[in-house]
Amino acid sequence: MQIKPRQHLLDIWQAVARHSFDGGEWEWGEWGKESSVADAERLLCLLYPATEIPAFRLDDPDTTQDDVQQVLKKAGGRLEIPANLVAAAADFMQTHTGEDKRPTFAGGYYFGSADKTKELTEEQRQLGVVDSYSMSITLCLATLGFLKIYETRTRRSDIRETIAELRRTTSNRLTAAMVSLLRSFTVNVFDVDASQGRTLCELLGQGRQSQRQVLNRFQNRFRPLRAAIVESVSLGIDVEEGLKDENQLFECGWAWSVVKDAPEIETSEPIGSQPEGVANAVPYLYFTVVALDGIQDLFSDRTLTLGLLNAEQQKLAEALRLRWELTQQYWSRIARFDEDRWPLEDIPWRTTGQKLESEYFSLSVAAILVHDLMRRRATDDDLTRTVGVMERLAERGRITSRMTRDDPMVQALHNVGVALPLQGSERLGPPMTWAMTDFSAQLLKRTVQLCTLSRSLASHDRLLRLAEDIFDHMWQRRIRDGEGVGLWDNIHAAYPQAEILKRRVPVSWSITERVTEVMVQAYEMYRQPPIRSLELTELSRALLSESAHLLGNEQMEPAPKDDGRHGMQLRNIEVKLRRARSLVDEQPGTAYALALDVLGQLDSLARAREAADRGV
Repeated sequence: MQIKPRQHLLDIWQAVARHSFDGGEWEWGEWGKESSVADAERLLCLLYPATEIPAFRLDDPDTTQDDVQQVLKKAGGRLEIPANLVAAAADFMQTHTGEDKRPTFAGGYYFGSADKTKELTEEQRQLGVVDSYSMSITLCLATLGFLKIYETRTRRSDIRETIAELRRTTSNRLTAAMVSLLRSFTVNVFDVDASQGRTLCELLGQGRQSQRQVLNRFQNRFRPLRAAIVESVSLGIDVEEGLKDENQLFECGWAWSVVKDAPEIETSEPIGSQPEGVANAVPYLYFTVVALDGIQDLFSDRTLTLGLLNAEQQKLAEALRLRWELTQQYWSRIARFDEDRWPLEDIPWRTTGQKLESEYFSLSVAAILVHDLMRRRATDDDLTRTVGVMERLAERGRITSRMTRDDPMVQALHNVGVALPLQGSERLGPPMTWAMTDFSAQLLKRTVQLCTLSRSLASHDRLLRLAEDIFDHMWQRRIRDGEGVGLWDNIHAAYPQAEILKRRVPVSWSITERVTEVMVQAYEMYRQPPIRSLELTELSRALLSESAHLLGNEQMEPAPKDDGRHGMQLRNIEVKLRRARSLVDEQPGTAYALALDVLGQLDSLARAREAADRGV
């Protein structure tokens, strides 16, 4: 199924409007306001495309396109749509602010209990989570950019007052989310003989290297990065002494929430008291990927062009950027630890902190590698091998291969998902878990990102085919009836023979939001110039050379009696030839087609003249 970003986004927007608006007013429904993560994801399904794709802009009613207005008619008319979105965003900010005026980041019903006989306490459900911190950064930046344009287009005094208050609360939430992400970052140092150390050595050695060999290679490979972390005093993490010992192994990344005993971050912004941390100082692959996704929005062209960050937020963003770069370098080197056989290619990945093994973790490491490949100049070998990993994950995840009888993969990756134990949560009640069921959506997202990055024809073609196969699988999983028609997630539609557990919540906003993100990325991919073929460029130049020569020859011939028609034909040929020359470097295929057309027209003129000479 070909990915058509515009049409598919219109379909998603129509479904969101049908589900979430009633008479033009935003309706949260039964499960709304229960999780700051889900609520942010729902708003981003509209705000993210509206602020990233010019054709989907809603902040200037005069530029709203007809098809966009038509699919959002449940949200109001052309003038009401932006005002109703502002009201929805203001309601979100108010809902997820505590009585002490401090922004809250509750995971809510996204949290699960590891002990099925015990319910989570209300205090546990109100705990902040990295998903919410990261999603809030993206949502707040989208909202601030939306308000910056819309406030210059509306004359309604009541909307202007709402915009002023919303800008204040949104900026405050953005600062609080950045501070919480800083306090959730951790570097975990452990001995090579400890449980984590043995797991990491087995992972990196892949049964072919001894523990001592792995340690020696780790020391050499990570010496500069270790020094960079030790020297980064601004990190504010009390692990410098352990890191200085090269006989110690380490991991860096994000815990699931604010780390226990994490120091407060000094800021002049009025975000209120900073909550005490609960999470153990152990990085999680999943939450690390989520954090990296949100942090990169702080450095997007749009954020910088519109000046969405104030001076204090810029300082916090730089501290996050440092962690962002260190983390990408660490996991990218871990993924490619052995040049002959990457640990990433040894699927499934095994985590050291949680002692779990799953294709989802291989995808998480691949996602960080994709981040790193996008940040630096990736080699063809890196891209080709990463493409191979993506293809294998799609096959093992039963996306591009058929499911077997009682297939465990359907349950493990799509239905029940991978349940992460949230270490440290037992301090407040029953041990908590976090379920990851968005394997397909995440795989699609990373595949399209790689496709955007690839400038190799072979790799790009493989990635595009894979992305279309995964998207076909995802499109099948839209809800067909009942609440949330046109949204996600109906797993049974893709796996009709599997026993699928009915979920409590009718709509998965996490999967819906990720598919929306993919459409924005696919739009950016198609906006890039096509990959240039050197062979096609040479052929095009040869055709253009022959065309120019034959045109010059034709122009020296006596004009036939129908001089006007002949002159128009020659001028048309000249225009096409000029166009082909201008495109030969960027679009050699188009130049090739134009040159062929020119040659055909010149040949027709030559044959007509020969026939006239023979008196035919």
